[in-house]
Amino acid sequence: MTTFVDRVELHVAAGNGGHGCASVHREKFKPLGGPDGGNGGRGGDVILVVEQSVTTLLDYHHSPHRKATNGQPGAGDNRSGKDGQDLILPVPDGTVILDKQGNVLADLVGQGTTFVAGQGGRGGLGNAALSSARRKAPGFALLGEPGEFRDVVMELKTVADVALVGYPSAGKSSLISVLSAAKPKIADYPFTTLVPNLGVVTAGSTVYTIADVPGLIPGASQGKGLGLEFLRHVERCSVLVHVLDTATLESDRDPVSDLDVIEAELKQYGGLDDRPRIVVLNKVDIPDGQDLAEMIRPELLARGYQVFEVSAVARTGLKELSFALAGIIAEARAAKPVEEATRIVIRPKAVDDTGFTVVREEGDLYRVRGEKPERWVRQTDFSNDEAVGYLADRLSRLGVEEKLMKAGARAGDGVAIGPEDNAVVFDWEPTMMAGAEMLGRRGEDHRLEAPRPAAQRRRDREAERDDPQREYDEFHPFQ
Repeated sequence: MTTFVDRVELHVAAGNGGHGCASVHREKFKPLGGPDGGNGGRGGDVILVVEQSVTTLLDYHHSPHRKATNGQPGAGDNRSGKDGQDLILPVPDGTVILDKQGNVLADLVGQGTTFVAGQGGRGGLGNAALSSARRKAPGFALLGEPGEFRDVVMELKTVADVALVGYPSAGKSSLISVLSAAKPKIADYPFTTLVPNLGVVTAGSTVYTIADVPGLIPGASQGKGLGLEFLRHVERCSVLVHVLDTATLESDRDPVSDLDVIEAELKQYGGLDDRPRIVVLNKVDIPDGQDLAEMIRPELLARGYQVFEVSAVARTGLKELSFALAGIIAEARAAKPVEEATRIVIRPKAVDDTGFTVVREEGDLYRVRGEKPERWVRQTDFSNDEAVGYLADRLSRLGVEEKLMKAGARAGDGVAIGPEDNAVVFDWEPTMMAGAEMLGRRGEDHRLEAPRPAAQRRRDREAERDDPQREYDEFHPFQ
């Protein structure tokens, strides 16, 4: 059963916004008291948050589909819908978020770092919020926007100061177990370590973390063994430690050739050339291992490496190694640039930026792209004529009609608003700005007219019957 996962594909769906409500206030002796439809609630976001207690992406490997709750629709009596609840997804420290094309969207390092993977949809406005001096009684409301759907790839890159690299069974797990309080699995067969192990080391006043990376073999950067899966875990380390086995039982191997092979794999993987290296000759408690270490030590020093002879079993040479690593890490931390306070950069829009574009495509089709036009289309209830007229007026005020005319559009040409896979297409008429007025005077939708009480209708008939002007007109029709 899989217990460690460091790469998953996550499918997130933010909550949809609730629809606005079209309602008219009614009470005794006040049948038409004005619009009182509430706004829809906002859809919930999907938020990734770094949590130190989480060390693997296993939960998302088993459940890759995550969805936030929807916003509730508005109601009459100016009652707004409830906002959807945000979905908080804890991820390990060092998680990198990428899109399907491999572009980095976020690098989550540090407790509490957040990233909004899916933005919740806006709630639609009710007719109370849409009312104005010109539109006193709207007979429509705006729809809630759909939440954002996104497929992201999450990769875990271990956040550690030191990475132990080397062949399988070189003694990396044994070394981390004696340097720190980590308890990795240790056995006398290759690939005992299947997941990176982390340990915390204290050397004087310096505290640092050390990672045991699963064993590398030739071709690891192309996917052989476990190297390709875990080489990413050395990317964040400040120093690389080559653990060489001086007591290997394989006749075709020796510590120097092992070092060359691992260096070749690291170089082919890329991005690690600037990391300082330290060579650890392990298992010198074995007589043959001690002799071999003394033979190859001059060659390694000639290459510029710091060399330490240690024995994880006898626990010799560990203190010198620990303090040497602490010194390199302290220098690396001091060399890091001081983080400046976050500055807000304001980039005002150009004076002639209308916020949308009109492009002529094949045939007589004109496509309108822009945040506002596309959002307005998503919010429009096309089964309501007044809502369609309201959309037409908004587009006209934005300047869409004027730009269509400049682009050469004529009556009857097709106009598409939105992306190709989800666009609203209609035949353009230059008089579309008057779409709402065709229904009558703005704000006087006949659907909102309440019937008069029976007593009021009777009084009106009696007043009309007793009107002297009416009697005169009946008996003098031609005067």
